[in-house]
Amino acid sequence: MALLVRRARRAATKAAVSLGGGGSSSSVELAIPAHFRCPISLDLMRDPVTAPTGITYDRESIEAWLDTGRATCPVTHAPLRHEDLVPNHAIRRVIQDWCVANRSRGVERIPTPKIPVTPVQASELLFNLAGSARCRDAAARCAEVVAKIKALARDSERNRRCFASIGTGRVLAAAFESLAASADAAPAGRVLEDILAALVCMMPLDEEAARTLGLPTSLGSLVAIAENGSLAGRLNAVLAIKEVVSCDGVFTDLSGKIDEIVDALSKIIKSPICPQATKAGMVATYHLALYDERVAARLAAAGLVPVLIEALVDADKSMSEKALAVLDAVLASEEGRASARAHALAVPMLVKKMFRVSDLATQLAVSAMWRLGKAHSDGEEEEDAVTRCLVEALRVGAFQKLLLLLQVGCRDATKEKATELLKMLNKYKSVGECVDAVDFRGLNKLSS
Repeated sequence: MALLVRRARRAATKAAVSLGGGGSSSSVELAIPAHFRCPISLDLMRDPVTAPTGITYDRESIEAWLDTGRATCPVTHAPLRHEDLVPNHAIRRVIQDWCVANRSRGVERIPTPKIPVTPVQASELLFNLAGSARCRDAAARCAEVVAKIKALARDSERNRRCFASIGTGRVLAAAFESLAASADAAPAGRVLEDILAALVCMMPLDEEAARTLGLPTSLGSLVAIAENGSLAGRLNAVLAIKEVVSCDGVFTDLSGKIDEIVDALSKIIKSPICPQATKAGMVATYHLALYDERVAARLAAAGLVPVLIEALVDADKSMSEKALAVLDAVLASEEGRASARAHALAVPMLVKKMFRVSDLATQLAVSAMWRLGKAHSDGEEEEDAVTRCLVEALRVGAFQKLLLLLQVGCRDATKEKATELLKMLNKYKSVGECVDAVDFRGLNKLSS
């Protein structure tokens, strides 16, 4: 309600709207009738719908309101659901007539909204899809039905929700698995990309759909598309793999495909096709690295550590957090730590990201630095590498940032790692310190 009040106040400051008059450099002041305005956006309604309370809203605005979890009418506060909204054709026609009457003053006629898909129509399409996947010419029939589902789902958010609510993700995943097992690989391959495009519209997928995509046949096709498909197909395949590996309990079915998945994801991250694919690949890689230390070692062997470190140089907030998360997970392996310690930018970039991006990025950077600064064996070679990392960390200001972190507060796990790191750094302060001696006051308390 506060949002409505703020918008009403802003609207009250201008009683009319400026509408450009077809090619004229001057603007015409034209007042929009109050009952043509949506109570939420205060803009001209393009697809008016009426709630059971009698209040009419623009569909886009009221559905966005309900999508935030506020299941009430913004004006009356009465309970309200998506299903309760009814198209108000009468007011829409009046608005269209008003637009036509004021065309000379620069007003464009609002288009007639498309009729949304009904659950019955959506269910019929899914029934046809399930039947098509078992036919002799399965690829051609599936392609036709999937094209209709994809077009309708992309037409509006309401259509997408309608399809998602009746389990479309599960049916599409089953069709994908069925066609992936088809001997007729050429036409099936093209349809598989179409099914993936429709599946992406249904994300996030439920556990059943994710498990179906995690079956060996489906997963093999996902990896093949991620490596050799079209650009759109590769993106969708990576998004699907992310859904599979992010689902609890699916890892037990992935053991035979881990190496293939790692290779495909590493290729996407090392040779980016678009930011969305890179980020999805990093999320999937993070879950894989957490799954088993051997997987983390496999990711390090694939050359991912240098790529992640260099990606941090000019990364935005989202990319920085994802790259740090993957890096921290990969550093759980001996191979990952060795690769990072050998990279000249590893320590400087980790220290730089502390307090520069977000609280999460700081926590991840501290954790990764803690892994690099801790010896995990008694070998002389590792001891030398650890020493070089700690000295470098001192030189780039890690000690000062860690002290500040303890002062401003952080999570308990991060606090423990920061405290341990300070103790490690204290041993080398005479070698690599870059801050004044005053910054080391109170260290005895940490060392005791």
